[in-house]
Amino acid sequence: MKSSNPVFARSAEFNGRGGAVASDPSQWQVDLSGSPTHTERGAGRMTIDTTVEKTAITLGVLIVAAAVTWIASGDLGADGSAASKAYGLAMGGALIGFVLSLVNSFKKIVSPALVIGYAVFEGVFVGAFSKIIASWVGDVSIVFQAVVGTMVAFGGTLAAYKFFNIQVTDKFRKIVTISVFAFVGATLINLLLTATGVVDGGGIRDFNTLGLLVSAAAVVLAVFMLILDFDYIEQGVAAGLPERESWRAAFGLTVTLVWLYIEILRILAILRGD
Repeated sequence: MKSSNPVFARSAEFNGRGGAVASDPSQWQVDLSGSPTHTERGAGRMTIDTTVEKTAITLGVLIVAAAVTWIASGDLGADGSAASKAYGLAMGGALIGFVLSLVNSFKKIVSPALVIGYAVFEGVFVGAFSKIIASWVGDVSIVFQAVVGTMVAFGGTLAAYKFFNIQVTDKFRKIVTISVFAFVGATLINLLLTATGVVDGGGIRDFNTLGLLVSAAAVVLAVFMLILDFDYIEQGVAAGLPERESWRAAFGLTVTLVWLYIEILRILAILRGD
């Protein structure tokens, strides 16, 4: 079961390098009816329930971190130092969250502690960035609207995936993965150019018409990534992967949902900004 998703690509289990999924017959027990009972020593298997549980934990930690950061940021409109603090928290959270996302993506053995660590720092970024956008627009309800938009996009994509029985092909995986890497690369180059003053304003990530188009393209990519996430989770459950892989799946979903939320928030801000 090969995976080109950057989150799952390093997993030995997801790529068939983790050995046989079935337990050793010598470890089977026999019940009174004479049927073998497949019981294993150690961890259980990845299921939809374990994936939902780990995702809920990860998102819960992220939301708490975001809420604490939002409150700690203070009133950005009335206090210049509060605005500087919020920008610092956003940049620091984004940087550390990005580093942890790379570490989690390239680890062969998933680490729940690192996944939770990512959720904490990404939550700091989300909370600070949301506060900055809400202050700029002058309406905190924009955050609620972005959350609702993210939930609708997630629910709609999941419904389409299940009800229309969307089949993910290798070609689709490669196209989406290459497109995501290209987008991230372009964003990093744009960040470097704007930071060094080569490009004025925010470049392709500014809050203008070009920025609107880029964010719209990002939303489409994020939805495609959700489809890949659903596919890999479904494959992992069907293959009976170890329960720890639920953390990797939760991490992948969290990364995609945060990306989707940020882009929707940007779109709303551009449409409502002066």
